[in-house]
Amino acid sequence: MILVTAVLTAVSTSAIAAASYKQANRPSSNAAVKPAAKDNKGYSLEQAMSDNAQLSTIAFNGLAFITGSSGADSFMPPGKVADFFGFQYMRDVDTAQYGHNTTFLTRVASNVLFILNSEQRAKLIALAKVQAPLYDSFAYNRLPLMDAFRRNLEGKLPSGATGLDQEAVAAYTASLYTTDAELSYHRAVVTGEIIQSFTEKQKAYLGKMDFNNYLTWPDVPENEELKRGLKNSEYVALMTYASELFSWYKGSLDADVYFCPERHGTYFGGFYLKDYPAMDNPGYFISTNLTGDSGQQFLQILNGEQRALITGIVELQHGWLQEAAQTRLEIATELRGAMQGKKVDKERVFALIHSYGELDGRMSGLYASRFAAVNRTLTAEQRAALVKLRNLAVVPNGVYRFATPVATPPIPNSDFLFGQSELLQQAGQFTPPASFTLEAKQPERQR
Repeated sequence: MILVTAVLTAVSTSAIAAASYKQANRPSSNAAVKPAAKDNKGYSLEQAMSDNAQLSTIAFNGLAFITGSSGADSFMPPGKVADFFGFQYMRDVDTAQYGHNTTFLTRVASNVLFILNSEQRAKLIALAKVQAPLYDSFAYNRLPLMDAFRRNLEGKLPSGATGLDQEAVAAYTASLYTTDAELSYHRAVVTGEIIQSFTEKQKAYLGKMDFNNYLTWPDVPENEELKRGLKNSEYVALMTYASELFSWYKGSLDADVYFCPERHGTYFGGFYLKDYPAMDNPGYFISTNLTGDSGQQFLQILNGEQRALITGIVELQHGWLQEAAQTRLEIATELRGAMQGKKVDKERVFALIHSYGELDGRMSGLYASRFAAVNRTLTAEQRAALVKLRNLAVVPNGVYRFATPVATPPIPNSDFLFGQSELLQQAGQFTPPASFTLEAKQPERQR
């Protein structure tokens, strides 16, 4: 907590500177090589909140959004929701450099599920089954917001509107994050109970697994029987919870509070642009340089006036980003008490995450408006250069339920996000249609 407070103080006083699938488009498993081991001290909350990291990430999102599609916008790793359990920090500081390899989560989760006893495992499975529909709801309720953002980008505004209603956007995301609060609170309670019940043998097993070294984790295979007995969304939730149980237990408050630069403003297709080559590509290493490199090249393609619209975001969002970090500290502190057997204040957690969601909306609404302003003034030559820089021609046929492709569902009219009608009472908590949540149990893996 001392480190987090010091970072918040340092940042506050720093100067602020300006699918149509084609196999040919998929890189081979050798397209990204394992990076050499290096010192990971550069990953910190201070670095994530720095001007340079924020600007590069915002610019990368601008590239993804302007050259992308609604389907690409919707892709999002499920681990970016309810992320107060140290997993993102664990993957970023992995000394073996496997943090962004597709096997990272699977290996740590498989170890946890292996060492849990039947009663502990049953609690985690029950939680996954109860919460899988919440993930569906969160994914679905992102769609009206992304629809409004893309309408604004393309100039398809409701009659009489001049742009997004920033207050409506912030209110919408605050409501959306009620689901994040549900996920976070109950996950902390259940995993806290499991950790409290660890035997000495379990503690010894996990004690040999380093928080920041993938190579110390035994190569335990996935439990195929367990996988076949669950729906895909349930299994994804289970593996997420198992991996985060480890990062929470072995981590720290600083790890829980940490966020990567792309944690906020997840509605613009940046995750799709970065992660697409890794989909169904076992062993693939997702580039840790792509965001920064492409973000800087995006800025170079813009003229001075356009560039200023993007660089100016950094200073405008500074107060919100600072408040987001402080709010995360308070949330993580409250949740972490569950590991010590303390009663978690549910009302406080929900109120804090509601505020956190509002902050995400304020930053995201600003991004969307600035991206649209740049898009309106691009020349044909600039557009061609941006498409070339994107270097990904694959356009999803539908949308994504996090990382699962689904047909585009009907969504509520997004006019209210332009201030053309009252904010709907159920905004951010719309019920997903059955077509969006329909899925089968996990098929047996082909041998």
